[in-house]
Amino acid sequence: MENLVNKIKESYNAFATDASLQIEKSNKAAGARARKASLELEKMLKEFRKASLDNSKK
Repeated sequence: MENLVNKIKESYNAFATDASLQIEKSNKAAGARARKASLELEKMLKEFRKASLDNSKK
């Protein structure tokens, strides 16, 4: 589960960087990367939720 949390942190940092580039500099490519990262984050967060529920049941 620790590995998953680290992946979420890395993905969020990439998202935050690209999102700020899109906002500050109107960088369209950064916006596309931010949207892709948001989809990856969504999947990882759902996976974290499942893992967290499994750990709480033990």
